[in-house]
Amino acid sequence: MKRSLIWCSLGLVLLATAAWAQTGGTEKAVVDLEQKWLKSQQTNNADLIAPHLADKLVDTQSDGKVLDKAAAVAIAKKTKYTSAEYEDVKVTVFGNTAIATGGFNGKGTDPEGKAFDTHERWTDTWVKMPNGEWQCVATQSTPVKM
Repeated sequence: MKRSLIWCSLGLVLLATAAWAQTGGTEKAVVDLEQKWLKSQQTNNADLIAPHLADKLVDTQSDGKVLDKAAAVAIAKKTKYTSAEYEDVKVTVFGNTAIATGGFNGKGTDPEGKAFDTHERWTDTWVKMPNGEWQCVATQSTPVKM
């Protein structure tokens, strides 16, 4: 009886460790993708993040406009950042879905050449696709009143 209890306890510890490692790996993978997205803004290179956006992406802009992937990438290519930083990035995992949240501070010019200085909170929804790669399926940003 004692031996069975020890083996069951050991099995539970191993399962919990494996689950934590899998979730921790997922969180790191999604944080890395968010950092790639930030790098695409910092270098004004939307092609860095475009492959990680789902074909059916839903992008809800801070002004309320809803864009598909093609429109979102086109705007990103025309927006020129002089600075872009993330803060308070957090990832919560739900199986094959991860929700990333954070803050964004950026300066630059929009597609029409108008200067901006923006402070936003954002939420990105990532899904692990059948091929094992993570793709962002939805993104949303909200202005932060300063």
